[in-house]
Amino acid sequence: MKLVQSYLLLVVVLLLSVSSVNAQTKEQLEKQRDEIEKEMASLEKILGKTEKSEKSALQKVDELNQQIKTTEKLIRVNNQEANLLSNQIDENTRNIEQLKKQLQALKNEYAKMIKKSYQSNSQQNRIMFLFSSESFLQAYKRIQYMNQHANYRKKQGLEIGKQTKELQRLNETLFTQKKEKEAVLESNRKSKSKLVEKQKEQQELLNEIKKDEKKYIAEIKAQEKEINRLEKEIDRLIREAIAAENKKRGSSARAKFDLTPEAKLIAADFAKNKGRLPWPLKAGLVTTKFGKRRHHLVPSVVVNRKNIRIDTEENAEALCIFDGVVLQVSVVRGRNKYVHVRHGNYITTYNNLSEIYVNKGEDIKRGQSLGKVATDKQTGKTTLSFSIHKNTDALDPAKWIYQMN
Repeated sequence: MKLVQSYLLLVVVLLLSVSSVNAQTKEQLEKQRDEIEKEMASLEKILGKTEKSEKSALQKVDELNQQIKTTEKLIRVNNQEANLLSNQIDENTRNIEQLKKQLQALKNEYAKMIKKSYQSNSQQNRIMFLFSSESFLQAYKRIQYMNQHANYRKKQGLEIGKQTKELQRLNETLFTQKKEKEAVLESNRKSKSKLVEKQKEQQELLNEIKKDEKKYIAEIKAQEKEINRLEKEIDRLIREAIAAENKKRGSSARAKFDLTPEAKLIAADFAKNKGRLPWPLKAGLVTTKFGKRRHHLVPSVVVNRKNIRIDTEENAEALCIFDGVVLQVSVVRGRNKYVHVRHGNYITTYNNLSEIYVNKGEDIKRGQSLGKVATDKQTGKTTLSFSIHKNTDALDPAKWIYQMN
C-alpha cells in the first residue's frame, strides 16, 4: 500500500516538474511573440503614415521586406509554441493515463481492505478480540492497533480523493493546452495568408524593377551621390571639431582626440558597453545598414554607408545613447540639423533633425532627448541617420547597439 502511495507521489512530482520546465519555455516564447507583435504594430504605424505618399518601387520593396521579415519571425515563434504545446499535450495525456491506472489500483486495493475489515472486524469480533487479551497491557495495545488500522483506512480514502482532484486538474490543464494550441495555429494561418499576399506584391514590384532596371540604377546612383556628399561633409565637420578640441589643449592633431585622463575613462566606459548600448529612438526599424555591399535589389550597384538609417514614427525624438558632451550642433548645407555628442574619443551623430533641444558644450545624459526627427514632406517618412565614430573612423552601430542585428 505504501509502495502505491509513493509511486503516486512520484508521478505527481514528475508532472509538476515537467509542467514547470515547459511553462518557463512557453513564457519565453510568449515574450518573443509579444515583442514581434509590438514590432509589427510599430511597423504598420510607421509605414501607415507613408501609404498615401509618392514612393518609388524601390521604397515599396524595402517596406515589404520589413513586413515579410517580421511576419516570418512571428510564424517561426508560433510554430515553436505550437510544437511545445503538442509535446506538453502528449506528455500530460500519457501521465493522465498512467495516473488513472494507479488510482484504479489504489481504489481496488482499498475496496479489498474495506471488505476484509468488514468481515473480520464486526462489533462482536472486535469485542471478542479485546476480551481474549491475556493482560490489560495487551488489551490496550490491541485497541491502539484497531485505531491505527481505522486511521490508515481514513488516510487512504483521503489520498484517493486528493489524487482524484489532481487528475481533474490535469484534465483541465490538458483542455486549456488544446485551446491554446488551436489559437496559435489560427494565428499562424492568418499570418501565412498575409505573408503570401506581401510576397506576391513584392514579386510584382521586383518584376517592375527588372523590366526598367536602367531607370532604377540611375535612381540608386543619384541617391548614392547625394549620400556620399553628405557623409564627406560630416567627416569634414568631425575633423574640424576634433582639431578645435585639441587646439584648446595645445595639440595640432586633426584625426584623433588628444585625451585627458578623464576623457580616457569615459572612452573606456563607452567601449565596455559595446553591444549593450540603447537604441537612439523609442521605436524604429533599420532600413539602411552600415558598410559596403551590393544593392539588395539591383546587384550591379555597390553601396557604401558610414551610418545607418532608422525609420520611426512621426514626431519621434532622437535619444542620446550614452553620457557625453555636445561636440557640435549644425546644419549640413541647408538640409536638416544634426547633433554630434562626444564620449571620450567616441562620437555619436544624430542627423536629420527638424528641431534641436541641446547646445554645444552641454553635458548630456544617456536617454536624454536631443531633438525631433524630421519628416520628409514628399515621402511622409520620418528617418534618423545615426552613426558612431572612434575619432574619425566610422564604426558599425549594429555591433554597438543592443539587439540591432
